[in-house]
Amino acid sequence: MSLPVVLVHGLRTSRTMWRAQVEALQRVGHRAVALDLPGHGTRIGEPFTLDAAVDTLADAIDELGGQAFVVGLSLGGYVGIRHAARHPHQVAGLVAASCSTRPHRVLLAGWSVGAQGIARLPDRGARLNQFFVDLTLPPVGAADVGAGGFALDATNEVLREMSIATPLADLARIEAPVWLVNGAFDHFRGEERRFLAACRDGRLVVVPHATHLVSLVQPARFTRVLLEALDEVEARAAVAAGT
Repeated sequence: MSLPVVLVHGLRTSRTMWRAQVEALQRVGHRAVALDLPGHGTRIGEPFTLDAAVDTLADAIDELGGQAFVVGLSLGGYVGIRHAARHPHQVAGLVAASCSTRPHRVLLAGWSVGAQGIARLPDRGARLNQFFVDLTLPPVGAADVGAGGFALDATNEVLREMSIATPLADLARIEAPVWLVNGAFDHFRGEERRFLAACRDGRLVVVPHATHLVSLVQPARFTRVLLEALDEVEARAAVAAGT
């Protein structure tokens, strides 16, 4: 049986951002589950904590049989890293995309000030958010990311929680293979070499012509990376099992 795949979305988005990847994975015989984190998508209004996000991922993998290949982007990548460090038996491999910068307190504080200003707009920033979605994403990607709605009020809660994230220390604890996948123009790739050095079994993939939302900007290339990573993990498992 093919290894199941769990996909974890980024800040303010939802599981629908992964529609292209879920379709591709199912087409080649993988069971694929894209989940909503607390405070997002179908769980909007629930409080977000990093531990609750990790528990959400762990519960999803338990429902799939206890082990999966995990894919996370941005916030979802940080959640995937933390989860793999704390639940190593659940993770056969990890793609951590668009999350190769430590969440420094100064960076988080500056982002929080901006988010608070946007939240005071009459529509809480909905029009501004949609403007940037339409500006930066291809039409299909914009439709996918918007299908589950946007968690406009989740930003400050998430930023507060991210102050406790320790991605470098967590990567050093992960024994499963890790793929760090970044768009060439991603502002979150600033420490990718340091993140790669922290991995026990890591590799770095930079997707040309892609920005932060690499899976939406370059869905075909991102999916190819994901499928190749899955093939490698399953080939290793077959060798280990002697088949």
